[in-house]
Amino acid sequence: MKGFRPRPGFVVQAYRFALDPNAGQEAALRSHCGAARAAYNWAVAWVTASWWQRRAEVSYGVPDAELTGWRPWSLPALRKEFNVVKRTDPRFADWWEDNSKEAYSTGLANASAAFDNYAKSKNGKRKGARMGAPRFKSKRKARLSCRFTTGTIRVDADGRHVTLPRLGTIRTHEPTHKLLARVRGGTARILSATVRHERGRWFVSFQTEVKRDIQRVARPGTVVGIDLGVKTLAVMADSTGEIRTVANPRHYDKALTQLRRASRAVSRRRGPDRRTGQKPSKRWEKANAQLTKIHHRVANLRADALHKLTTTVTRTYGTVVVEDLHVAGMLRNHRLARRIADAGFGEIRRRLSYKSRRNGCRVLAADRWYPSSKTCSGCGAVKAKLPLHLRTYTCDACGLVIDRDANAALNLAALAATAVTGTGVAGDQDTAQPVSKPRGADRKTRTTRTRRKAGPGRAGGATLPHQQQTETRDRTQAQAPTLW
Repeated sequence: MKGFRPRPGFVVQAYRFALDPNAGQEAALRSHCGAARAAYNWAVAWVTASWWQRRAEVSYGVPDAELTGWRPWSLPALRKEFNVVKRTDPRFADWWEDNSKEAYSTGLANASAAFDNYAKSKNGKRKGARMGAPRFKSKRKARLSCRFTTGTIRVDADGRHVTLPRLGTIRTHEPTHKLLARVRGGTARILSATVRHERGRWFVSFQTEVKRDIQRVARPGTVVGIDLGVKTLAVMADSTGEIRTVANPRHYDKALTQLRRASRAVSRRRGPDRRTGQKPSKRWEKANAQLTKIHHRVANLRADALHKLTTTVTRTYGTVVVEDLHVAGMLRNHRLARRIADAGFGEIRRRLSYKSRRNGCRVLAADRWYPSSKTCSGCGAVKAKLPLHLRTYTCDACGLVIDRDANAALNLAALAATAVTGTGVAGDQDTAQPVSKPRGADRKTRTTRTRRKAGPGRAGGATLPHQQQTETRDRTQAQAPTLW
């Protein structure tokens, strides 16, 4: 819910279950999702009609005071107007009673949010990429989704069914005992339910307010630096000198043979053709379902592996330091794009962000331009260049020979102390960050040497960067990890 704040001691958490609807229930689910899409398209057309009318009047020389007024796009205004026209508009008059009111409210709420995002983006009040004006949703391409906020929304007592407004009781593909036990115990309250069709299967996601006590991490005083990569998914080095390697499972590469075979089978069948109106054959639908099943399994395996990795990290260490990777730019490398996408770098950072709040774990993001791989973890010397094919770091100053990823992880772990000491290499959440180019930016690393504080040893990771020379002072001011 937009603007909803949970009670003290509670958090908002989603419980997602796969559904096994029968033929009638699946038709009703598709009808509700189609109603949401139709309401969205109506709202877009109703609001933008005043825009085009004003543009035409301006071209005719109509004074500004006499122009047609702007139509509001707030959710209450859209609901009020839709309730007036739904009984008379030929697009809704014959079938709007077949679906729950929540289906139409879903489309209107999405349209209102889309117009808000467009207006804020145009006025410079919204971060991220520039957003265009809302457009109509295609019947063939739109994602089937519908949200319920009122009515009968519950998890049935048998643990294998859920009940939704107008849809009735639907069997779940998996047991719902985890959510059912919390609801019965009074530690969870269902706020809303969203049904969605993904990868050939229907899912229901319950947004709940859950009472969750903070579970302290196993090693609260330990700092860990995580260096992500393609050959090895993650190399973790903590402040005690322990280095742990997590292999890259490469689920997509392992399923590539099956995907190619299934894709050839789909291409040899008679598929749909929008130009001629040709409908797909039964064999094409069967082959396409098999291809979707393989993609679904790969996505589930990837999500499971990333959940296990991030959960283990946030339950073990008190402070986690990761890199601020420019994943969108990395995907432009056509030689590594497939493996980078399969690794899920962005998803790892997102999950570390919200899971850290459950355990009181602090997560820091190093500056994007911090040369973690080029800096020696022993003496602090920085190489000007370090090609990607060199997997072993050899320091020219002190002679340290160490794995490239392990060296980067040790440097990331050492950055955590600067968030407290304020030496300029790291900073707190409110530290001002310089504005950098969103695409194609490049910042070269100049050879320098970093002074170190006294510590127990070179490989232990406890020696922390303190102060750099004047020639790189302008660069180090931007190397403050951001607290999520």
